[in-house]
Amino acid sequence: MPRRKPYPRNKDIRQAIIEVLNEGLIYPQELIEEVKKKLEERGFYAGLVSTKRIWRLYEEMVRKGFIPDYLDVVKG
Repeated sequence: MPRRKPYPRNKDIRQAIIEVLNEGLIYPQELIEEVKKKLEERGFYAGLVSTKRIWRLYEEMVRKGFIPDYLDVVKG
């Protein structure tokens, strides 16, 4: 029986966001697909990772100063 892929934790999603942003300029609407693709490449099951979760983590990282707002989407 094949081994199931693990679900990504928030730290895994944060790392994937950073990797996607470091690869070059992307449009905000591409972020979700690219992050999920990156998670799959790293061996995670990204099927249940929601759009809302990825955006929440991106916004949290910007507000806490971990990354600049590369996509220019965080208000205030």
